Amino acid sequence: MPRAVELIRSATLSDVAEYAYAATAPAEARLVFLAGACPLDADGATVAVGDVAGQAAQAVANLRTALADAGATLHDVISTRVLVATDRQEELVRAWEVVRDAFGEHDVPSTLMGVTVLGYADQLVEIEAVAAVLDA
Repeated sequence: MPRAVELIRSATLSDVAEYAYAATAPAEARLVFLAGACPLDADGATVAVGDVAGQAAQAVANLRTALADAGATLHDVISTRVLVATDRQEELVRAWEVVRDAFGEHDVPSTLMGVTVLGYADQLVEIEAVAAVLDA
């Protein structure tokens, strides 16, 4: 199935970033705006309390489910924003590594941010995403 998302890499900007610097989708693509994927189980409880990597993994799993419900996959994501409730860079990196590994070669433009607090009790990670799909 053809994909709508085209990742754009810059030959001018640093190659240190572990993601494409931009992405496009054609005008005929259907955009899917996802709510922030949270590290909640099916009962709404926060999982992996105190574990940034565990919460990132659950958030990715929930993101996959929301994408599937919208007829999309991780390969249709055009950008992400990863929010981590921390002031420690190593925790930001720990969350990012989980997200990066989940996306694999589809290294979409992403923003990684430390924030003071997130919405659910004991929540440390949230992943926002936008996807673009070509409907058959």
